Amino acid sequence: MSFTSFVWEIGNISNKSSRKRHRLRRGQAHITPEASSSSSPGSPGSLTVQIEQRQWANLPPELLLDIIQRVEQREQCWPGRRDVVTCASVCRSWREITKDIVKTPELCGFLTFPISLKQPGPRDTPIQCFIRRERATSTFRLYMGLSPALSGELSKLLLAAKRVRRATGTDFVISLVGDDFSRSSNKFVGKLRSNFLGTKFNIFDSQPSRDSTVCSSCESCRKTHPGKVAPRVTTSNYNTAKISYELNILRTRGPRRMQCIMNSIPVSAIEGGTAPTPTAFTNCLDEHSSPLLDSAGRRPQVGSTSRSMQNVPLVLKNKAPRWHEQLQCWCLNFKGRVTVASVKNFQLVAAVESSENVTITEQENVILQFGKIGKDIFTMDYCYPLSAFQAFAICLSSFDTKPVCE
Repeated sequence: MSFTSFVWEIGNISNKSSRKRHRLRRGQAHITPEASSSSSPGSPGSLTVQIEQRQWANLPPELLLDIIQRVEQREQCWPGRRDVVTCASVCRSWREITKDIVKTPELCGFLTFPISLKQPGPRDTPIQCFIRRERATSTFRLYMGLSPALSGELSKLLLAAKRVRRATGTDFVISLVGDDFSRSSNKFVGKLRSNFLGTKFNIFDSQPSRDSTVCSSCESCRKTHPGKVAPRVTTSNYNTAKISYELNILRTRGPRRMQCIMNSIPVSAIEGGTAPTPTAFTNCLDEHSSPLLDSAGRRPQVGSTSRSMQNVPLVLKNKAPRWHEQLQCWCLNFKGRVTVASVKNFQLVAAVESSENVTITEQENVILQFGKIGKDIFTMDYCYPLSAFQAFAICLSSFDTKPVCE
C-alpha cells in the first residue's frame, strides 16, 4: 500500500471516529462563534484548514503511534524517508510523537531531520556519503548515498558549501540548501575559515556546541543597557574545532599530515562516554532553547576540574599510510570506497596519549575517511562521535590550496 492511500484510509477512519463522537455528544449544547464581518477574505479557507488539521489531531494516540511506527520502520532510506518527515509536518500532535519515535543517528543509523546533521553518527557502521565539487561556482554538495552512479537522481542533498576567497584566507560557508549561502538565513549552519597559507582552519558553528555556559562568552550575547537597541546577532561565533596541516615545503615528509582538535567533543566519547547531541536548532538569545543532550536523553556533565576527561577535547590525526614497493606509492585501505589516488585522500583516527585508557582497537578505529572516486566526486564516511556537519567541514579543508603542505 502506498503512503498516499495509507493516509486516505486513516483519514476515513478519522472522519468516522469524529462522526461517532458527535452523535454521542448530540445532547450537549455547543455554541459556535460567528464569523466576524471584518475578517479577511481568506478566513473561510483558513477555517477549513483548521478543521482538517483538527480531524488529524483527533486520532487516538494509540492508533497514531502505530501509524508512525509502521511508516518509520518501513522507510529506511531516502527518498522514502521523506514520508517520516511528512508525518511530522501534519500537526503538532503528529510532530511530537514522530520526534519521540525517530531516534538519533547514533542509535538508528539514519539521517531524518535537519538536526540529525548536527548529531553524532552511529558507533558501529559509518554513514556513507559523497561530495560533488562544482568548479565553476566554487560550491561543494554533500549527498547521502554510496556514489552518484548508484544513487542517481535519488541522492538526498544534506549540506552545501560555497568557497569565498578573502585577502587573508578562505571561507567555506555551509548551508542546508544549495542556493542560499547568506549568513543571515535560517539555512546557515556554520562555516570553515582558513589562514593565508591554508595550513590552519577553524570550524565555526551557528549554535552552541557544549552547553548553555558557552553563551556567556559568546560575542553575540553581550548585555545591553536598558533603553539601548540590542546589537544584531552575529552568526558562527562558536569555534568548535581547529584543523592544522604540517608544513612540508621541501616535500620530504610524504603525504599530508593533519590534526583536528574537536573542542566540542570530549575524549571520553571514544571510551564509552557520550558526545553532546543537540535536539533542536537553538540560539543563545532564545530563552526557550532546548539544552544539548546525549543519546540517552541526559545532559552531558562537565567536570569541575581542568583535568577532567569531560574537559579534555578529542584530538584526531590522519592515519599513517604505508609505502607500497610494487606500486611505488603511499597506500591506505579504504575498503573499496576510494578508487583514485589523490593527495586529498585521508583517514582520521583518535590521537591519544599513553596516560589515557584507550584500547588499541579504539585507536585504530577510523572515525572519518575521505577520498576520490572520480572527477570532482569524493566519498565521505563518518561515524561516532563526529556529526555530518563536522565531518563535512573537515573534508572541506582538504579542498583548499596548500602550497607549503604538499
